[in-house]
Amino acid sequence: MINPIPRDIPDLPAIPGIPSSNHYSFVPATAVVAPTRRPATAAYRVLVALAAAAGVAIDLKLGDPARVLSYFTIQTNLLVAVVFTASARRAWSARRPLPGVLTGGTLIYISITGLVYHLILANESTPFSMTGEIDTLSGWHAVANQLLHTVTPIAVVLDWLLLTRPTPLALRNAATWLLYPLAYLAFCLARGAMMSPGTPARYLYPFVDVDRHGYGGILGNAAVLSVAFYALALIVVALDHVRPDPVRRRVRRPENRISSPATSGLK
Repeated sequence: MINPIPRDIPDLPAIPGIPSSNHYSFVPATAVVAPTRRPATAAYRVLVALAAAAGVAIDLKLGDPARVLSYFTIQTNLLVAVVFTASARRAWSARRPLPGVLTGGTLIYISITGLVYHLILANESTPFSMTGEIDTLSGWHAVANQLLHTVTPIAVVLDWLLLTRPTPLALRNAATWLLYPLAYLAFCLARGAMMSPGTPARYLYPFVDVDRHGYGGILGNAAVLSVAFYALALIVVALDHVRPDPVRRRVRRPENRISSPATSGLK
């Protein structure tokens, strides 16, 4: 006679060298859901890349390339052009999306470009206002200015909110993203120190102008901006954890092949 199967089966002892499976980690949806072709998303990202590239190309055509390429605005728009071209290709060919730390960093840097321009440089109430120079822009200069400081930042934010899946991001990413702005500050100060006094655009932005504020003032400005940028990065990380997946596909429930929809009993 066969003994009955016990209702409670005791746990097996742990095997040395194999980690316990009691701890679970979050697995993003992109790791388990096969990507699909997204031609509309690819087309949008191509347009964003073209807008950023067009703004950079106009400025390069109208100004000194070495000076133009030194601006944070130009560098971040070049980053957008490259990243969005790669993202468009992946969306078109149904490949895995770019890493969230890369797309998130691109969002942070181009957002800094737009926010600093509109809240500080184009705001006549701030001590670092450049409204006098901005108001004189016309023709292609004005077109490039709008593309680089307004169109591209807004387009990137909309892409992240409406077309980019959550990663999610980690808190350590917020600190990592600050490395580039800090490196850019060091570049600006070194560039200005190597130029003779009176050189046009010796310091690229008013808040890094050592002649006007001294190194102590510059460090104070940098500290305030760093705190603001870090807070912005933390907001992006937090939003990435709570925002809905904009491209989540509805999973169709499998059909019950045992019971018929017309009857409630088993066949």
